[in-house]
Amino acid sequence: MTASSFFAIDGEWFVGTDAARGPWDPDACHAGPPTGIIARALEAITDEHRLVRLTVDLSRPVPMAGFRVETDVVRAGRNVTTTRAAIVDRGGEVRVTASAVHIATAPPAELPTVRFGVPDLAEAEPGVFPIRTFQHDRPGFPSGVEVRYPPTEGPDPGPTTMWMRTIPLLPDEEPSPFQRLCPLADCGNAVARNAEMADVSFINPDLTLVVHREPVGEWFGLQAVSHWQPDGVGMADALLFDTAGHVGRALQTLLIRPAG
Repeated sequence: MTASSFFAIDGEWFVGTDAARGPWDPDACHAGPPTGIIARALEAITDEHRLVRLTVDLSRPVPMAGFRVETDVVRAGRNVTTTRAAIVDRGGEVRVTASAVHIATAPPAELPTVRFGVPDLAEAEPGVFPIRTFQHDRPGFPSGVEVRYPPTEGPDPGPTTMWMRTIPLLPDEEPSPFQRLCPLADCGNAVARNAEMADVSFINPDLTLVVHREPVGEWFGLQAVSHWQPDGVGMADALLFDTAGHVGRALQTLLIRPAG
């Protein structure tokens, strides 16, 4: 990791560092870090309820040059609150919209549940981020992440399990667990791609992240698979976990097109 945070703050504007840059356009952010900024804004207006579901519609690229976040409480309930947000660029254009569900937590109780085993982080080996060749020559998202792979796993195409640790969203600010999970959640389509970017484009116009347990620690993992269909529609499905177990799931709709 060579960058210290994904964004710098310029007044009300979030300005992307090199680590926030996505693989497709040198002037556009990777969707994961801006999703974390949206989560930050929504958590700030609903501090009595925990953010558990966030759906982001990526209708236009998020500019590296700067954006702000507008938020609104749609319905404030005793147990369930719904909110929405928008990313707005410096010209006043809406780039991204989002909706979220926040649930009031209850005192811990003994409840039946299903437990899944997760890979042992101590056995994972350092590796490279799966996407190593961008469609531009500028530094990007991999400069802000550190990855490890369980034994027998690696960065090649196909269903993949990977651990990842990221830099903070902002300088001198500790991200919440949900915020810290967002950059990884948007990596399912890259980690589990079925071919390389030079041959096939696999852009996600949305991201839905459901977190049923607050993650712990700095290292988070995903077990991802991509379903690509002949008509150019696909889906990336990623099981999300920390060292203690399963924490949620991330889904991305995919636009699949042959490169060139």
